[in-house]
Formats: sequence, C-alpha cells, structure tokens
Amino acid sequence: MKLTDFDYELPQELIAQTPIEPRSDSRLLVLDKNFWAIEEKQFFNIEDYLGENDVLVLNKTRVINARLNWTIREKDTICEIFLHKQIATDTWDCLVYPGKKLKIWAKIDFYDTDLNFWFSEWKLSESQSKIGWVFERTKLNNLNPILIAEIVDVSDSGRIVKFNKSWLEFLDIVDKVGQIPLPPYIKEKLENSSRYQTVFSEINWSVAAPTAGLHFTEELLEKLEKKWVKIEKVLLHVWLGTFKWVETENILDHKMHSEFAEIEEDTAKRLNEYKKQGKRIIAVWTTSVRTLESFGNPDNTLSFGSKETDIFIYPGYTWKFVDSIITNFHLPKSTLLMLISSFAWKEKVDEAYKYAVENKFRFFSFGDAMWIK
Repeated sequence: MKLTDFDYELPQELIAQTPIEPRSDSRLLVLDKNFWAIEEKQFFNIEDYLGENDVLVLNKTRVINARLNWTIREKDTICEIFLHKQIATDTWDCLVYPGKKLKIWAKIDFYDTDLNFWFSEWKLSESQSKIGWVFERTKLNNLNPILIAEIVDVSDSGRIVKFNKSWLEFLDIVDKVGQIPLPPYIKEKLENSSRYQTVFSEINWSVAAPTAGLHFTEELLEKLEKKWVKIEKVLLHVWLGTFKWVETENILDHKMHSEFAEIEEDTAKRLNEYKKQGKRIIAVWTTSVRTLESFGNPDNTLSFGSKETDIFIYPGYTWKFVDSIITNFHLPKSTLLMLISSFAWKEKVDEAYKYAVENKFRFFSFGDAMWIK
C-alpha cells in the first residue's frame, strides 16, 4: 500500500482552531460500515443510539504541560524542550529547539512564570521567533531556578534530558512553568486549558489528548449510564509515536514509536464477560482502539497488564476485540487514518471524508466527531 492512497484535500479553514461549547454540541458523522450509510447528527444525539447492549471504552490518560520554554545558561538564548517520552522517573526523551545549542551536559534553567516582571528589556529575535522572546539574562542573576534540566545524551527524537526533581514534584512544577502541548496546526490561543482534557481524565503522562473523548460531558456520560450503557476505562499515554509522520512511500516500511498501555485485571475480566454476552465494544478514540487490540487475543478475548505497544493497524489487519469506534477526523497520510481505513472499508472512509469536507465539518483535535458503527 502506498502513502498517497491515504491522502486527501482539506481546506485550511476546516481545521478547527477552538473547541465547541458545550463539548457535546459538536457535529457527529455516523458511518454504518455494514450498510454503507452516512448520517449527520450532533454528538449529544449519540445517546439515542446506545443502550444496555453497548460498552464504551475510554482512555483515562491526562495531558501534562509538556511544552517547556525558558532560558539556557547562555546569554540571550531561549530554548524549548518538548517532553516526548518518559524513560525514567526523572528522565525524558525530548524534542528540543534549538538543537545545535543543546549539546551534551548543557543545563537549562526554568523559572516561575510569575517572575516575568524581571524581564524589563526584550526584543523579538527573528531566528528564534518560534520559541518566544529573548530577554536580558542578567535580570535573572539573583534568582534561583525552580527546575534544572541537563542534557545527558542524544536520541533519535532529539535529546535525553534529566531533571533535578522527583516525579510528583516535577509534575507540580511543569504545571506551573509548562504549556499545554497543542498540535502545531492550532494557531489560536486556548483560553481554558481544561478544554484540552477529557472530563474523565485521571492519570498524568500524555503529551496529547485522546481528542474524541473531548466531546463527552459529565451530563452525557450520566445519561448513558442511566440507559445501562457500560463504561470502562483503559490507559494509553499518548506520546509522539501516535503522530509521527509516515515518511516511507510503502506504508509497510513505517516504524511506529512505542507508547505505554495498560489494562487492569478487573477491567479485562468485565470486558471479556461483556464480549462473551455479545455486547458491542465501542472504543472512544484510536488510543483506546490501540490499547484493546494490543491486549487482544486471536480468540477474541482480552489479556491484562501493562506494556509498551508499537501496534500499527492498517488495511488487512485482523481485528481481535473492537466492534465500533468513535473518533475525530484525522490528518492526511496519518497512521490514524490508516487505522480507521482498516476498520471500515477504505472506500467508505474515503467517501465519508469527502462528505465531511463538502459539508464543512470541523477537522482534527478540536473538530467534529465520526462514529463508525
């Protein structure tokens, strides 16, 4: 299969820049993969389709403020560290900018954002416009950084970075000095960072949200539970492997980065029982899909435990556990588009995306939803 088989034309104005309020008012394209039928609804209408024979599987991961911008120990130099993948309690594989300045053993200081008043003299550097303002380093001479990062090695992604704080203290500091890691195609400022978190998020570690889950409100979930819809949670921490660009023309040559996935024993037991009873397993977003399929067995049962998964799902894949998918509209040539093209007939997915473009659905992270049933 060729990479170009998964390309499509998308007008820039259809890339959603801000979230819909309330969450569940987004549009919903319902694709019946068995009868090749397309319906157009609003997301809250999904309760009309679900009942006691359905199981929603949610990803309970929570996004951390993974984008860190601050000063390297050289005058007038700002760096950006993007937390990509945790490899130890105090060490991360990171994307860095500017990479040439962040050499082995370089140290980076991070200061409390409340101290911006110290920066009385600033200018915009053309060469560093991607990462912000350049300020007089001397204004910080008498201040102590609240976090120090040290470059300890080079990685395929960028740099291996060790921080001087323990995990819980590190999270508290990152919440203060970091920024929510919005995708690069979102250009507008997000006024409320909680809108890039699902209402059911629990465990910090992701660098991107499971965005199909952003459409659910607490009220909608309560309505579904009253209709006896079962709701279960699994865990996949979204690292950059999900979004890594496919650079090979033959998609079979693409190598996925691994991501941490976990299903608890009690959850697996309940899901196996629901599957045995013939209930419909509906995975919310592709992270839940990848988790379930990573622990799925050829006999349509589910294992439990925790592991790193690099599962790559594309047309021709033999599905093990998932019966239905709620997702958003994905980028051209992406592994996520390949995944849903595997779940439904590719020709039908192409038709659904064409319909969405022609009818001006909103695309990507803050965009509208698609339910493949």
